[in-house]
Amino acid sequence: MAYEMHQLLEAMIENGASDLHLHVGQTPCLRISGDMIPLEGDKLTPEDTQALAQSIGPADQLERLKRDGGCDFGFSYQSKARFRVNVYRGKGVVGLVLRLIPTTIYSLKDLRLPDMVKDLLARPRGLILVTGPTGSGKSTTLASMISWINETNDGHIVTIEDPIEYYHTHRRCVVTQREVHSDVPSFADGIRSALRQDPDVILIGEMRDLETIEAAVSAAETGHLVFGTLHTTGAARTVDRILDAFPTGAKDQIRVQLASSVVAVISQSLCRTVDGKRVAAYEIMVKTDAIAAKIRENKTFQIVSDIETGGSRGMRTLDADLLALVQQGRIAPDEALVHCQDHEMMRSRLKEAGKL
Repeated sequence: MAYEMHQLLEAMIENGASDLHLHVGQTPCLRISGDMIPLEGDKLTPEDTQALAQSIGPADQLERLKRDGGCDFGFSYQSKARFRVNVYRGKGVVGLVLRLIPTTIYSLKDLRLPDMVKDLLARPRGLILVTGPTGSGKSTTLASMISWINETNDGHIVTIEDPIEYYHTHRRCVVTQREVHSDVPSFADGIRSALRQDPDVILIGEMRDLETIEAAVSAAETGHLVFGTLHTTGAARTVDRILDAFPTGAKDQIRVQLASSVVAVISQSLCRTVDGKRVAAYEIMVKTDAIAAKIRENKTFQIVSDIETGGSRGMRTLDADLLALVQQGRIAPDEALVHCQDHEMMRSRLKEAGKL
């Protein structure tokens, strides 16, 4: 049977799937609540995946696929849904993964983010990092934050994304959204260009290289509120990942810059709830004088203890939040063990709480 993309997208929407996987030699698969569920039908052929990619891919992105072996883009399906698409070549054939982008932008409360996060979002300048593994909901969290700023503050928000996921309309703010490879050559170019557009807030979809990280830190230092993402888990690892991107001779300078500019690191992990839904667990680090000193002095391994004792400032470790979700009956103990940072300590705390 020949597959039609609109039928596959309808299946995604009807079944509440987060992702659609199209791989040669396998029937189309939906990811539903974390599980991969194959659809009934024939296995996909190279001709099938090629035709499906061509049915939705913009010409310039399909050219990138030929040239570079992969491409990313976003597209809307009628008025029903929007998707982020990665098309790639592997073993000489084409594969696709489509991520459903919810049309509704959740509120901070819906996402379990504490009220103190609003104080961070009201800052006039600095760097706020939202981190976590792929598929942990970083884009959803950032969209919620940008939406809150858009509804409560006046100013100019510039987003640089690859691809654009959530669309933001002008509310109290003017919102400019630019897509890498389509509107601007790279994230770093997008940041430099944004600084000439009188921005108040800059969102960087991914801080994936040294040039982008340098531009982001510089923008935060020069009086802008900058949001960025990294594929790291935990505040200390996030700081280390940024420092590791720099050559040895530049590390001292970037430690000083980062200690000055960083406002907070929010690290998250997406967990399956006991009723088969999804909920995010968070680690929240808010910079204090003590944490800034640890960044400057290359003692990032001590940051966790500051987070553990920073509850009065709204800080929490990922493991503490996971334990709270277990105690609330939201997630199973085994799920907490899958996502925790310190496996032995989590097991011990779960036993103490009578959950194991």
